[in-house]
Amino acid sequence: MPATKVIVNIPGEEAYDVRIGGGVLANLGAHLRKLPVFAESDRALVVTDENVAPLYRADAKEALAQAGFRVSDIAVPAGEGSKSVEVAGEIWEAMASLALGRDCVVVALGGGVVGDLAGFVAATYMRGVPVVQVPTTLLSMVDSSVGGKTGVNLAAGKNLVGAFKQPAYVCADTATLATLDEREWACGCAEIAKSAVIDSDDFFFWLVDAAGALAARDEVVVEEAIARSVVFKADVVAADKSESKGVRECLNYGHTLGHAVESLAGYGAFSHGAAVAEGMRFAARMAVSLVDAPLDLVETQDSLLDQLGLPALDWSAEPEAMLEAMKRDKKARRGQVRFVLPRDVGSWQLADVDDATILDHLNAWARSKA
Repeated sequence: MPATKVIVNIPGEEAYDVRIGGGVLANLGAHLRKLPVFAESDRALVVTDENVAPLYRADAKEALAQAGFRVSDIAVPAGEGSKSVEVAGEIWEAMASLALGRDCVVVALGGGVVGDLAGFVAATYMRGVPVVQVPTTLLSMVDSSVGGKTGVNLAAGKNLVGAFKQPAYVCADTATLATLDEREWACGCAEIAKSAVIDSDDFFFWLVDAAGALAARDEVVVEEAIARSVVFKADVVAADKSESKGVRECLNYGHTLGHAVESLAGYGAFSHGAAVAEGMRFAARMAVSLVDAPLDLVETQDSLLDQLGLPALDWSAEPEAMLEAMKRDKKARRGQVRFVLPRDVGSWQLADVDDATILDHLNAWARSKA
């Protein structure tokens, strides 16, 4: 099956290609050589993690070497703990010791943690060098590899230090998805579902019909789901690349409660996607009472998430602790929590919600888990 190409065109930035398909990693170096920014480059640093390295590092390095790049690599420990200032510092020091200059390219080979970390390193080393995203999870293919958000975590919360850095190219080789377990697969499906709810009837009801095939990893459906998600995100980012106009905040649907779940349960207790799916269920119910969303949106979304392997979590925390965690999130403004609330499929509203109302809904959420 031929690869799918999506062009991401963001005002004020160089347009870049997202290539989606089985086997596209083999042509990584050849595609980079076609880009003017890499015409004179001869150094590449592959940043990956210890889980991905044994699987795809050699293939990535060979594809780059065949195109004339001198390739170095660094593998960080797998997991959210590597998304830190300390690990970023180790990579900066390694780049300096390798005498990498501004004409090098950082290649992020892995999931969202590697993509965010390597992107942040590229955005800040020598005040910015090019980065290429090579996502190897469904979640990173449909979400974090596109749009230019990079960052690391602090003890106080996720992604509190970061920079906007658009990639020069995205290589989404769907063959790498074969090694994902069910937890990671469902994690990516949550972001696809999020995109579909916010985007349009066309995307949402296509996904409702295709949910079983997506969960079963049908090759054609998977590629289309990735492409639809990338087109949706590219359109949103083009309208609001630095999240300054309120448009890009729609991408946070489900994340307000989701990030609080991750924080209080402990990072890694639940996948990011499972936490976001729980946040989508919560936000849709809140939307019924606050913005007159139809009740059948809640029911249809619940059914979709169930089919995608994302059942409601059998977990809760004290409502007051959840509220405090939400207030620490970087999306809060002046101590007030903001929610993306769906008015219906393809229609949403960004709402500042007062503490009392949030606590009412959190209490109802906690009771549902009892």
